[in-house]
Amino acid sequence: MDKPIYQKITEETSLFNDLRNRVKNRVASISEDRDVSIRWKAVIMPLFYIGLYFGALLSVQNPLWYIMLFALMGILLVLIYLNLIHEAAHNNIFKNKRLNAVVLRFFDFVGANSYIWKKRHVVSHHAYPNVDGWDTDIEQSGLLKIYPHIPPRGIQKIQHRIFFLIYPFYLFNWMFIRDFRDFFDKNRIILKTQGAIPLNEKIKMIIFKLFYFFYQIAVPVLFFEASLRLALGAWFLQIMVASIFALFVLLPLHPLPDNEFPQLDENKNLPYSWMRHQFEVTNDLKENNWFVRHILGNFNYHVAHHLFPNYSYAYYDEITEEIKEFAQENNLNYKRFSMFMALGKHYQLLKSNATSISEVMEETM
Repeated sequence: MDKPIYQKITEETSLFNDLRNRVKNRVASISEDRDVSIRWKAVIMPLFYIGLYFGALLSVQNPLWYIMLFALMGILLVLIYLNLIHEAAHNNIFKNKRLNAVVLRFFDFVGANSYIWKKRHVVSHHAYPNVDGWDTDIEQSGLLKIYPHIPPRGIQKIQHRIFFLIYPFYLFNWMFIRDFRDFFDKNRIILKTQGAIPLNEKIKMIIFKLFYFFYQIAVPVLFFEASLRLALGAWFLQIMVASIFALFVLLPLHPLPDNEFPQLDENKNLPYSWMRHQFEVTNDLKENNWFVRHILGNFNYHVAHHLFPNYSYAYYDEITEEIKEFAQENNLNYKRFSMFMALGKHYQLLKSNATSISEVMEETM
């Protein structure tokens, strides 16, 4: 399958090489042990998740405590994704790729699939962010319309009124639908662009999914005398909490009305060079404090991540300083919003997308 093609603009290629050298020199001036804390997190955070799980099992006679610990597991699940899974997919935790692969494998133990997610994120999202049909992280679904150029249909026409009923089920869709579709639906972009998935990966996916539901739901019921209603309810709450928390962090970074959703022409050409595309479709968040840097994995500096995904988030403060200065010098569209402003903008995107262009014209004529 022919893939989208970025514009080849010699001047902008030269500009990006200049930025890359500036970033390389800036990072070289920083102590090499800056990101040692991420390696410690690769040990501590999974152990903490396991500890919460066993703590819940031992407190099954106290339903409120059991439910609370499962909810905390949902929050920790997202923190593990931000700090570890995401970094491991880019080989940014350890210099040894096998060690990064070990960290990434934890994703399989918490209901997702590391193999297909890495393909989605690295090969699809990072290659073509905000491009309809190619960015599987910003995927167009039947319930919500993200891309402005697509006419709204059915329930999408009231999506700004019901999105809060849909978003809490984000990870349920991931676990029960998206993973299976990407493995077995031949019309999905992953299979079209990456070729057939090895049989052993399909078997691993099914085995890990079964194991996940076994220890999350069956073990408390079969071995710790939890009622089925309590086990299902606590697990359900865990995933709803994780879904809301994940979207609270991730939505402000790409699907906003200030960010472009570039369309392909008839020859599958994109309108920008690769570098300019990253500036147009991505934005940063203004929040920059200890909690954001060390607990949320510096996800506030998302432009730096898209331009330089091979640097760990430990260096994003300095890298972003270089990017901001570079963007100002070269009239590039660097965007930065507060988290709550960005979430409000996402709501405005849903609201404006609920009305088709033709309907807007009819109302204004």
